[in-house]
Amino acid sequence: MAKPLILIAASIPIILAILIAVPMITNPQIPFSATTSDDKISLEFTKQHLQTTLGVTERIIPQKIEILTVSNEGDARYLVTEGGINQPEKILRLDRDYVKKLTALIKETGFMHIPIDLIRANDDVTEYDRFSLKVTLNGNTKQIQWAEQNATSTLIPPLVTIIGSELQNVTKKFNN
Repeated sequence: MAKPLILIAASIPIILAILIAVPMITNPQIPFSATTSDDKISLEFTKQHLQTTLGVTERIIPQKIEILTVSNEGDARYLVTEGGINQPEKILRLDRDYVKKLTALIKETGFMHIPIDLIRANDDVTEYDRFSLKVTLNGNTKQIQWAEQNATSTLIPPLVTIIGSELQNVTKKFNN
């Protein structure tokens, strides 16, 4: 009986965070107060597909690493390493309004003040994706690393998931 009550109590902040973040993502217009011309942002988003191998020692080996960096001006660089081989770097120019939208999302939702730095995968998971996001906003830096939700029993804040999904959508633009 206590477990359903805990789940209900834990879901209330999640629902509130979603109610705040979803309108910011779906609304194409950015509130004037959300960003200013003085705001400077840079993002580094990393996705690693990891696999645990058993041998004399247990090792976690990255099968594929994707690194996306986005500058304040909208310059996006995408680098993929697969099987230890670097593929050629791809460069794309993101729309300035999209960069402002990301800046507003990070600035207005309190992303820089999330108390979590690392969410580990469970010990019994042998293959999973691990994400890392490093945000530098107006000289302040925040880095968060997390395993995909299926690989951990820890709740990943919805805001982190939403920003991660936005940046994964940017990486899809490079593959099209």
